[in-house]
Amino acid sequence: MKAAVFALMGLWMSISSAFAQALPDEGESGLTLPRFASLRSNHINARSGPGARYPIEWVYMQKMAPVQIVAEFELWRKIKDWQGSESWMHKSMLTGKRTVKVVTPGENNIYNKADYQSKIIAKVEDEVVGEVVKCPSGSSFCLIKFDSIEGWMPKSNLFGIFPDEVID
Repeated sequence: MKAAVFALMGLWMSISSAFAQALPDEGESGLTLPRFASLRSNHINARSGPGARYPIEWVYMQKMAPVQIVAEFELWRKIKDWQGSESWMHKSMLTGKRTVKVVTPGENNIYNKADYQSKIIAKVEDEVVGEVVKCPSGSSFCLIKFDSIEGWMPKSNLFGIFPDEVID
């Protein structure tokens, strides 16, 4: 009887841990992790740990650049940038506004429609930041606004959007 109880407990633990792994992670804020945010200012200190007592590792200088929030600790967010560097910053330095950064080197095409065969309406250099307008379901393109230019770019050229993410 004792062995059967332990076997059932083991089965329950393996099922519950498998189920927990299938669900999105949730941070202290109650929001899903990982998620994207953008930098609120053009001078933000990023630290080696979650607090002002930790040394500054980076100073981010591009307002509205996207970052991925991968962990939370009280008022601090562990972020991953477009180059893969991880550091911590205070949550007040982040905004939920969705932006993307062009990550493919050189000139990148902005299309009139969500199709490589459509007219190229502009070109944009790598590391330029744009605002996400929408990313339709089933499309590998997103509608992005770069200042006064609005057009379609492949998700694969952008940091700040998950591959299967839909934004309406």
